[in-house]
Amino acid sequence: MTKSRVIETNIGLQGELITKDYDNIMRESRDKGHLYKDEIIKFGISDGNALEIGPGPGYLGLEWLKKTNGTTLIGLDISPDMIKIAEKNAADYGFLNDRVTYQVNDARELPFEDDTFDAVFTNASLHEWETPESTLNEIHRVLKANGRYFISDLRRDMNPVAKLLMKMQTKSKELRAGLIASINAAYTEKEIKEILLRTNLSDFEIFKNPFSLIVKGIKK
Repeated sequence: MTKSRVIETNIGLQGELITKDYDNIMRESRDKGHLYKDEIIKFGISDGNALEIGPGPGYLGLEWLKKTNGTTLIGLDISPDMIKIAEKNAADYGFLNDRVTYQVNDARELPFEDDTFDAVFTNASLHEWETPESTLNEIHRVLKANGRYFISDLRRDMNPVAKLLMKMQTKSKELRAGLIASINAAYTEKEIKEILLRTNLSDFEIFKNPFSLIVKGIKK
């Protein structure tokens, strides 16, 4: 039986040591090809102006920019410390730096006009949203008609072997505790479906893998 959800902090990763450790982990995930950039592109998010919610150190969005042509990206994160690292990483990518900007903001009220973006994507931030219905409705609002969204996150009912593997690969004691808290705060497929049905995002599909849940949809 899946344990009840335990709400996690909604302030994002803060502090120089923790954010640097998380940057190292996500860089390693990038180097091993574990990011969802290819899945995002295969879903049809491959052109135009995109919004990434909770980019952390920025690698997913930067790799997406690297594999697409003429695209632009805005990354929105609640943690100023993560934004600083994302900006540094964007500069390190060099030629991508003029195609991406980062802002500190709470995702409950996105600071953009209606119908601004061709796509919205996010990874590993859904479980931190204090009021997920609000953020999902904001995603609907800022998307253009026929705009696409891709939401991936941990699943609380993940395979025990997958959970153990993730814990073993997380060397930092602080980040390991954070990983466990994130898993405990994550949703099941049934829970996220119930949340989505209370929002304006009516056209969606939910997919599962041993570690994660993925929501894909198009604004109608």
